[in-house]
Amino acid sequence: QVQLVESGGGLVQAGGSLRLSCAASRSISSMNVMGWYRQAPGKQRERVATISGGGTTNYASSVKGRFTISRDGARNTVDLQMHSAKPEDPAVYYCNAVIWTSLAGEIRSWGKGTQVPVSS
Repeated sequence: QVQLVESGGGLVQAGGSLRLSCAASRSISSMNVMGWYRQAPGKQRERVATISGGGTTNYASSVKGRFTISRDGARNTVDLQMHSAKPEDPAVYYCNAVIWTSLAGEIRSWGKGTQVPVSS
């Protein structure tokens, strides 16, 4: 497994921007897929964006065109740039890493999350 630590959470105004970062404890080149998920109070955790080792990205329809996921192999980080924030964006954001192995199958690791609270 890999340890993941999220940072960058904080208040974001409607229409504003925020950048979240996820630092991995080891090289992300070994991760097949990394991604960001979020969970709002009373709701299930949902996928926000993923990026493969080859750089292919996928976004939830609710964030497409507003959020950008990127990975930096030199820093072993995966960032989520949020623009044009909407009222439904506040949540706890979690970083995720997936490694596919022949012996153990799919191994998923999660960070502890970073809070993006509702801005009053």
